[in-house]
Amino acid sequence: MMGDCCLSLKQVLETLADFKLRPSDANIYVFLAKNGPHKGKDLCSALNMPKHRLYQCLRKLEDSGVVNATPERPALFSAVPLEKVLDILVKKKLEEAQRTQQSRDEALSHWQALINEDFK
Repeated sequence: MMGDCCLSLKQVLETLADFKLRPSDANIYVFLAKNGPHKGKDLCSALNMPKHRLYQCLRKLEDSGVVNATPERPALFSAVPLEKVLDILVKKKLEEAQRTQQSRDEALSHWQALINEDFK
């Protein structure tokens, strides 16, 4: 039974890594998802992470919609449900793919114009 838990956690971390979440960001997310809201100070202790590094990660996670923070100070940080996180990350990937396709189309258009210009 314990192996299943660890395997599942490993799979979740790998899935988050597939979406370009750094290991430290994914670990913070998983900790909050499993253990509920925590203050930054408590996260530093629990995750054995330097304060400045933790807050950089939390800021990035907040900006990407993966973690929420309460407005009061000290803030309580909480994880967004995994289903919503995956929806957010998939949407980002789709937008990235669309931008890549658009860049490809523009590059080909410029290339074709350059080729046609040389033959005039």
